[in-house]
Amino acid sequence: MPSTVVHVALAGLIVAALLPERYFDRRAVAVALAMAVVPDLDVFLTPVIVGAHRSVGHTLLFPASLAVAAWLDRRRERPLVGRLLGPGGGAVVGAGLVGMTLAAIGLDYAANGVNLLWPVHDQFYAANGKLVVSNRRGLVQTFVDLSPEPPGDGGGGGGGQKRTTQNTHYSTGVDPSRGDEPENVERLFPVVRSGWQLLVVATGTLVVGARLRLSRSV
Repeated sequence: MPSTVVHVALAGLIVAALLPERYFDRRAVAVALAMAVVPDLDVFLTPVIVGAHRSVGHTLLFPASLAVAAWLDRRRERPLVGRLLGPGGGAVVGAGLVGMTLAAIGLDYAANGVNLLWPVHDQFYAANGKLVVSNRRGLVQTFVDLSPEPPGDGGGGGGGQKRTTQNTHYSTGVDPSRGDEPENVERLFPVVRSGWQLLVVATGTLVVGARLRLSRSV
């Protein structure tokens, strides 16, 4: 499961690619990267909302709502985003929203799954599959199951139980397990869990740092 550090590092790469040079500074980067942290804050809602983590902040309706709010704000005579972040505020928020959607929500969707349409539709989805080219079978993909649904399956996906907020829990340092926990329970707050995550963190740090250095020298 990717940590918040990995999400921020990937978001940094996205922001470094999208933000124009004239708007790329420490404040802009800080705002855009902070937006990538917001989805993971839903972990603190788990004591109040069952299955909140990977649902409340990880639904695609969240960045979509922020995008609509930003668009409406832009139509105002004195946009709030512009007053808070300056002339490049719209670009910063736009890059931050892309980073939030792809680096925060999208990465979790690819890794362990998220509740993409909560609360409209309560079901966790994950991008589990592969895409290969075979000399015998041609193009083979397993991301989308196109096979006929077996009789009596009821839409459960091959007889499996549908994952919802009622039966799905993601262990975190804030909430290791659902329900009451012993006082000596181990709480893990991951930084990186694998080599590829370490590579993403190192690359994101290097690229954002390099762009900040270059922007100051211009």
